[in-house]
Formats: sequence, C-alpha cells, structure tokens
Amino acid sequence: MVDNEAIYDICNRNLDVERPTYTNLNRLIGQIVSSITASLRFDGALNVDLTEFQTNLVPYPRIHFPLTTYAPIISAEKAYHEQLSVPEITNACFEFSNQMVKCDPRRGKYMACCLLYRGDVVPKDVNAAIAAIKTRRSIQFVDWCPTGFKVGINYQAPTVVPGGDLAKVQRAVCMLSNTTAIAEAWARLDHKFDLMYAKRAFIHWYMGEGMEEGEFAEAREDLAALEKDYEEVGQDTRLCRSDAEDDQEY
Repeated sequence: MVDNEAIYDICNRNLDVERPTYTNLNRLIGQIVSSITASLRFDGALNVDLTEFQTNLVPYPRIHFPLTTYAPIISAEKAYHEQLSVPEITNACFEFSNQMVKCDPRRGKYMACCLLYRGDVVPKDVNAAIAAIKTRRSIQFVDWCPTGFKVGINYQAPTVVPGGDLAKVQRAVCMLSNTTAIAEAWARLDHKFDLMYAKRAFIHWYMGEGMEEGEFAEAREDLAALEKDYEEVGQDTRLCRSDAEDDQEY
C-alpha cells in the first residue's frame, strides 16, 4: 500500500523537495517496486518469489494489506560520504519517517515481516541486524504467530535516475510487513468519507455512472468491519482465552 500523504511528507522531509511533483513521487515508488521485483530479474544469495509474499504475509484472507517501508531515503544533495550499514538501514525500516503509509507501528503489532535487501549485503550482517531488532521492546509481535522474518538478498545495487532526487547508495532495503497499526489508515479514510458523504459531495457523479446510493453504505460498513478485523487479530490470545473462560462461568 502507498499513501499519497506519506509520500509527499517523505519528499519534503528526506529529499528536501518543497513542492513534490508526480515525477518525484513516482521515482520513489519506482524504487520500491524495483526492490520487490528485483529477485525476478537478478541473482542473489536469497531470492524471493512473489508468490512467497502471500504465503508469508497474509495470515487471513481479509488481512492482506502490507505496510511498505524503504531505506535509506537520502537526497542526492546531502548524500553521505560514508554508506549506511546493514543494521542502520534495517533499523530505519521500523521508523515512522520511512513508511509509505501514515500510521504509528508502535501502536500496533506485527504479524509478519519480509525484508528485501539489495546491493552489498551478506547474510551474516542481516542475521545480526534482525537479532538486534527482536530485542527491542518498542517492536511488538502478535503472540499467535512465530516471529520469523522472511529475508531476500539481491546483489544488484539500487539504480537511480541521473539528476534525480535520490542519492546513489551501495545497499538498500524494502520491508513489507503486515501490522495491525495500518488500521489507523482505515480509520482516517472512514472519517474523511463520513465528512464528505454527510454533504453528499460528488455522489451525483457516481450515481450518473449507474451506482446506487446503497453501495456507498455497504462499502462503508465493509471498511468498518475491516478495521474491526485488524483490531481482533492484534489482541493477545491469552487475554481472549481468559475472557472466554470468564464468559463460561455461571
């Protein structure tokens, strides 16, 4: 998933682009898509097939919206002379400022993570970085799922557009994660929809194309149910079991 608001903020904050154009946004998105599909085009130590994402990231059919994070996002003008290490770019993936959707991962729990590395990366450094991540208390995982990380390593370094905003780096990582924190995005979308629908803004355009007004209410209910689904999968199963036992007592 990609959120326009998050991409605009990244261009402002990380790349010093005051008024991002679609070109700025698309070049950043292009780096992410390139990282996800790199294993189809280049060789690496641990190549990941696209079908593996569904297997590893989707615990339930409706919980299938991955949060995408990319690091490092450095402007060409402020490129570091010293390249960032594997632990540094791995830690950056868990930072709010590098996410493609605006939500706070500290308020949610991770169900699964896929880390896709490109460039000068060796498995030993990745294992050490992941071991350090698991010791951080600020990063929570659900208790009903193993806290495994799916890792892909590709030897092809990231390529940037000459004269573009992004700096040329030796290594980069794209993280696809399934986290309950993304429910914040649904709540924000629900709120915006409610404000516009209360005024029946733009409804006539859709009605003119053959839609019925009831379809809007159905879609709103479906999104509210999706919010609830994410809330439920984030609950501690031990608490759920104790609640169920309390309900059974007479």
